[in-house]
Amino acid sequence: MSAGADFSAIVADLRDGEASAESLVETSLQRIAAENDRSRIFISVDADNARAAARASDRRRAAGQALGPLDGVPIAIKDNIDVAGVATTDGTGFYRDRVPVEDAFVVARLKAAGAVILGKLNMHEGALGATTDNPFWGRCENPLAEGHTPGGSSGGSGAVVAAGIVPLALGTDTMGSVRIPAAYCGVWGLKPTRGLFSSRGLSHLSWTLDTIGPLATGPDGLRSAISVMAGNDPSDLLTSDIPTDWQEGAAASADTITLGVPDYAALAECEPVVFESFSTFLDRLRLAGISLKPIEIPGWNPGKARRAGLLLSEAEGGALFGADLDRGGSGFSDGFRKLIDYGRSARGERVADAYREIEALRYATRISLRAVDAILLPTAPQRAFSHATPAPANQADFTAIANIAACPAVAFPLPSNDGGLPASAQVIGPPWSEHRLLAIAEHLSVLGSA
Repeated sequence: MSAGADFSAIVADLRDGEASAESLVETSLQRIAAENDRSRIFISVDADNARAAARASDRRRAAGQALGPLDGVPIAIKDNIDVAGVATTDGTGFYRDRVPVEDAFVVARLKAAGAVILGKLNMHEGALGATTDNPFWGRCENPLAEGHTPGGSSGGSGAVVAAGIVPLALGTDTMGSVRIPAAYCGVWGLKPTRGLFSSRGLSHLSWTLDTIGPLATGPDGLRSAISVMAGNDPSDLLTSDIPTDWQEGAAASADTITLGVPDYAALAECEPVVFESFSTFLDRLRLAGISLKPIEIPGWNPGKARRAGLLLSEAEGGALFGADLDRGGSGFSDGFRKLIDYGRSARGERVADAYREIEALRYATRISLRAVDAILLPTAPQRAFSHATPAPANQADFTAIANIAACPAVAFPLPSNDGGLPASAQVIGPPWSEHRLLAIAEHLSVLGSA
């Protein structure tokens, strides 16, 4: 598998006998061995089990019993999602010896579909941050630009796809932690409707905002992953009864798409080239006949909403991590400890106000979506930046609203006007519209690259 290998091409090569699962895994393992000391994309590699799973996949395919498009495809998992027999560190030093005996629900489903898991991916410590400059597992590098962040908290998940080591990875998204790495690394990412996937086996930061989500080289990888992972889990109260028609994604064409574009997309403090590239993208959509409709989400101030979501994450993280922080010593960094302690010590009135704001914005966003097929926004206000540069406070200004609304969102790359690192756009839709959103995003991506 070469750098930039596409999910659909790999599926076709496996189907047509142009590649074997075993050869794909060996190529990926060689890349990891050669590069990981520098790139710090992986925290752990499960080579023996990956090889065994690949051989089993090749035997199934030779017998005409392939399990579907994911059978034999190498994938990797963010290290806050359980894989049986492999430590789930949550990006900390404290949990480096925490080895689950069961797979997370979504991992079990991926394995049942024949996917081959290579190992666990680097992440921002405790999933609370968006640079993946990890004090215990190393500074994860963006494959598109040496010395630059891949984003976070699922930074390893974006980097591993962008590097061409795997065509599909799992991350988690609390306020943009799948979509920000997708944006910075020039790949596709999906944050699902809350409740579409079971969170059993996920080490939560915020049970209110967290979702597991895939990153891939393109929309086909996301479609395959979510179709396999979706489903009610009786052991997880956060899953929902999924509508029977949720996989119906009507074909997207210019004369059937109406997109809402909030004023805040233009008013927020974007990096100039991000604003210019997004504006150029909107011009191309208008020329193609896409209906762009100004839309207001009553009460939405991106910075204020992001701060409310952060306080919830810190407060809920305090409830989840607090006891371990008290005895964790050097197993947690001072920076992570400070953020969680802030949430633990926040006055009840402030936390209650944050919950009230979240509920009001959830309602307002869903009401606004009734008038359009999707809301269109830049994914992040900036492109990937140097690890030597302080992280901008507004990284999640555009992404947090989908978590707040518990709605799905798809991020996809856009060419930048200066020809440099990619920009990114996202579409946010009503609950259970994942397949419709993917169809829209695929259509818009073609128009944006024309």
